[in-house]
Amino acid sequence: MHLAYPAVLSALLFCTGVYGVLARRNAILVLMSVELMLNAVNLNLVAFDVWLSRAAEETLHSGQALTLFTIAIAAAEIGIGLAIVLAVHRNRGTSDIDKLRDTAEGHGLDGPDDPDDPGDPAVPGGPDTDTPATGTAAEKAEATA
Repeated sequence: MHLAYPAVLSALLFCTGVYGVLARRNAILVLMSVELMLNAVNLNLVAFDVWLSRAAEETLHSGQALTLFTIAIAAAEIGIGLAIVLAVHRNRGTSDIDKLRDTAEGHGLDGPDDPDDPGDPAVPGGPDTDTPATGTAAEKAEATA
């Protein structure tokens, strides 16, 4: 097989991954696009390993061994990445990268230093709740009963 075929396929896979990273706003789709780029690199490693082993008449297969390590590391990376994305989604309610960036920069948040803010009524001990903000656990249990 000629070296150009896997190289072109690898370039197409890599370009598709770059497009996914740049165009997608969902964090899970961005992680999948990064994995697509890693698979394009793995395809190149195997293709060049086969091509070089034919030319040198050696059977070292270091490209294939490196590909196996890359696949193992990529599996760990995607597992950790998905765990982080799911934790952020549970805490923030979204996995949209733009919304998360705006939240991290402070846009769209109610500042705690706002003197006109009466407080969050859903917070225990807030202005619209009947539970006291201080006291023992027994006093709080009596107030809610």
